[in-house]
Amino acid sequence: MNRNKNINMMEGPLAGKVLLYALPLAATGILQQLFNAADVAVVGSFVGKEAMAAVGSNSAIISLLVNLFIGISLGSNVIIAHAVGKGDREEIHKTLYTSLLIALAGGFFLMILGEIFAAKILMLTGVPPEVFDMAVLYLRIYLLGMPVILLYNFEAAIFRGRGNTRTPLVALAASGVINVLLNLLFVLAFHRSVDGVAMATAISNLVSSAYLFYKLNRSGDEIQFRFREFQVDMGVLAKILRIGIPAGLQSSMFSLANIIIQAAINSLGATVMAGSSAAFNLEILAYYMINSFGQACTTIVGQNYGAGKTDRCRKAFIDCLLLDYCFTAITCLLILIFGHQLLSLFNSDPEVIRSGMVRLRYIFFAYILNILQEVGSGYLRGFGLSLVPAGIALAGICGIRILWIMAVFPRHPSFATIMAVYPVSLWTTGIVIFISILILRPSVRYRNPA
Repeated sequence: MNRNKNINMMEGPLAGKVLLYALPLAATGILQQLFNAADVAVVGSFVGKEAMAAVGSNSAIISLLVNLFIGISLGSNVIIAHAVGKGDREEIHKTLYTSLLIALAGGFFLMILGEIFAAKILMLTGVPPEVFDMAVLYLRIYLLGMPVILLYNFEAAIFRGRGNTRTPLVALAASGVINVLLNLLFVLAFHRSVDGVAMATAISNLVSSAYLFYKLNRSGDEIQFRFREFQVDMGVLAKILRIGIPAGLQSSMFSLANIIIQAAINSLGATVMAGSSAAFNLEILAYYMINSFGQACTTIVGQNYGAGKTDRCRKAFIDCLLLDYCFTAITCLLILIFGHQLLSLFNSDPEVIRSGMVRLRYIFFAYILNILQEVGSGYLRGFGLSLVPAGIALAGICGIRILWIMAVFPRHPSFATIMAVYPVSLWTTGIVIFISILILRPSVRYRNPA
């Protein structure tokens, strides 16, 4: 590792480097979700379960909007990883500026679009009348921070493509503490409701994106930002979009299907909504553990593919998969053991806690093969093969979940019926992803970087 904390993925044993990359990345996601959970916990404890349900009802919508561009940022990650492997400093520099422009343009586009259609979007998801106004207010304020939210994620992708996951973690930790403090300030001192926690989130995201921009300015290497050199390279833009758009669509498929699932959950009332919202804020901690090893696989495979070391690509896939199973199993087990106590932090209503535990059990059962889906998708993306996992996710995640909610849920309208779709869809997708890897054999067929 050099002074910029970049991990050398192309030499030496891989397992330790997988952990050095993945664990800070998992900690970043987990911290991010803990700070987001603070929004739910604060309003659930000091305002009420209706406000808690209003915040929770926005989760799937916000994920849909943000995940599209987070997926596109993976294109930046892959292009930089390939360039690092090839030693192409100019390509890295071009990717830096092009990525920042995509982030800002996409952020302002989503902000404007969301402000116009916020109420209509929430109406489509069937948010109950008693929480609708609060849900709209939260979403409108949250969307005002979309430019800095996307800027942080693209900046983080730039650092991660270089093998540095610790700097984004530091940025998020600082902004997260600010988020929690502002949550308490706005709700307890200023007596605000969902608008207070939304403002706290927007301000904290501004802090994290500003910190990473400062670090880019001070990096002293090829990812250093210089205003006088700011320009967009159309060739690099095309490469980012070729990899990033399918990855973004793959991420969005989860969110789109979850909006439909959220609409079904909303039909069961505020208590189930609140329990589901609380459980989501716990289950996502395990998901970030899964996802971190998938992203580690993308970066490690990308750098070694760029360097022409395809034998290390196969080794990276195996190491990421085995380590992911170990660390995710520990995470899921701890959450289940302390599930009742953790859920009570959001709301002490026994029915809310019961609904939350139902969700956690189904989701963690589904994660057994979701690990294969995440790491397998990351492996293929490292070679620049982004369309294949996106197409499989479209059918396996979105398709199955929509059909389930339309065909199965009306016949058995219970929360358990809704939750059963997660293991069905994730297991199917994981198996198909693995089969596609065996058929494509990318480490054998793709010997030279695209």
